[in-house]
Amino acid sequence: IKKAVGEQGVIFVGSADGLKEHPEIFRKWFGKVIPTGDNKFSALNSAVFSGGSFIYVPPGVKVKHPLQAYFRINAENFGQFERTLIICDEGSELTYMEGCTAPKFNTATLHSAVVELVALKGAKIQYITVQNWSNNVFNLVTKRGLAHENAEVKWIDCNIGSRLTMKYPGVVMKGRKARGEVISIALAGDGQHQDTGAKMVHAADETTSNIISKSISIGTGRATYRGLVHVPKHLKNCKNNTECDALLINSNSRTDTYPAITVRGTGNAVQHEASVSQVSAEQIFYMQQRGLTQAQAMSLSVNGFVNDLVRQFPMEYSVELKRLIELEMEGSVG
Repeated sequence: IKKAVGEQGVIFVGSADGLKEHPEIFRKWFGKVIPTGDNKFSALNSAVFSGGSFIYVPPGVKVKHPLQAYFRINAENFGQFERTLIICDEGSELTYMEGCTAPKFNTATLHSAVVELVALKGAKIQYITVQNWSNNVFNLVTKRGLAHENAEVKWIDCNIGSRLTMKYPGVVMKGRKARGEVISIALAGDGQHQDTGAKMVHAADETTSNIISKSISIGTGRATYRGLVHVPKHLKNCKNNTECDALLINSNSRTDTYPAITVRGTGNAVQHEASVSQVSAEQIFYMQQRGLTQAQAMSLSVNGFVNDLVRQFPMEYSVELKRLIELEMEGSVG
């Protein structure tokens, strides 16, 4: 695939190679979407980053097959600081998928990545992440996209595992009729805290954003949603839709929601919906009467809860995601 897209003029290399081989493109956009001083972890990443992907798609090129990367933490007391920069030039399209894992260690490890996306006029970027960290990982990631006129940036995010995850993919809609979307699934098991959400900053007229978040809390797991939507006073005809649903598996499970919506102008439409539910004993009992074990019934209920979002993933990722959820549920019943 890398050879095929290379024939179309697409650049797909590691971040370090991108800086060496294509400095005129890399330096132009590096740190422009997420400045070095944006937060302490972006500053740390900018100082020591290693690994990650650099992609440039020329004008009008539509990449048919998703480009993929895989990140794994292989050592104890380790910090992983990859840096990914993707630029889609005018009228181009790209889907990028990444998988992240780590084996179990006795000591804590840190994953602190920075991802910058730039969609120029009429371009479309879809960024898909499936993370299955071990319980000793602190996952502190900064992700942000910049959408110019009539461009689209879409984040599809799945967070499983880790001791603590803090990740809020965002889109700055800089051009007229730009679109931003975040679809997020988070599963918090025993002793885990999934602190996830999204940020949508409208910076031009007629921009549209959509946030759909679903979280599952198991045992003593805690899921937190933090959402930011900002529409300045001078903008018109901007639209945002936010849906935030949480599922509690046990009586000790916890979920929190912190929406921050600021709409200062007139003629804009913003709506926010949130729900919290628990798997009912009647539902589990009914499925057990059809021959399922309690664990199978619970897993089926959870997969049904997130099924509409799982279908947004490519086939091989959606199958893997359902299996990961089943594995997480196996130890939660009893």
